[in-house]
Amino acid sequence: MNDINNKVAYITGGSKGIGLGIAQVLINNGMRVAITSRSLQSAKKAAESLSKDPSRILALASDVSSLESEIRSVESVISHFGQLDVLVANAGVGHLASIENLSAAQWKETMDTNLTGVFNSVKASINALKESKGYIITIASLAGANFFANGSAYNASKFGLVGFSQAIMLDLRQYGIKVTTIMPGSVATNFNNHTVTEMDTWKIQPEDIGQIVADLLKMPPRTLPSKIEVRPSIPGK
Repeated sequence: MNDINNKVAYITGGSKGIGLGIAQVLINNGMRVAITSRSLQSAKKAAESLSKDPSRILALASDVSSLESEIRSVESVISHFGQLDVLVANAGVGHLASIENLSAAQWKETMDTNLTGVFNSVKASINALKESKGYIITIASLAGANFFANGSAYNASKFGLVGFSQAIMLDLRQYGIKVTTIMPGSVATNFNNHTVTEMDTWKIQPEDIGQIVADLLKMPPRTLPSKIEVRPSIPGK
């Protein structure tokens, strides 16, 4: 892709946290960006914080657990911007609890969002990305390689997402579509109801993940970093 100026990115879960950080970096690099949230109000508020120019930013309401919802969103992106070059499948939830206390509803929401949701976003985007020879970036987690207590649902969803991402990378290379999964460690976000404070300055910042995404898009076309693990350079005390 190299020159990303005026390319179009669709970022699920882009109204806060990592998704918002990615959106800001891509806009700063001259891209046009669509962000989603399950709440249109939240998406619009985030979009206004990113840019006042409707030719650069689009806010959409979408529930990634619904393929029909994702299809409508991708159609809206193409209608508004005329193309789709990059999918950043970022939307995710985290229910952390012992298997004894984890509810069936929490398990289902985790899988529907973190794993099936990415499948839905990819399926909705494939035809447009074939045309643009675009890029799919999935936001997984180090929890997709390292299991931990109370993480049965989250670990399972992220282990599955890593496997899914690597498999579709092999499927889609033949069409000129690149696929990378990014596996962050501790990131300073409000994920899982965390409140970000000065105590989180040692963590990866959302815009750091955004910079990784921008750098990936600028890689030479012949080169594909298919899986990236990223950790804080100095662990918290």
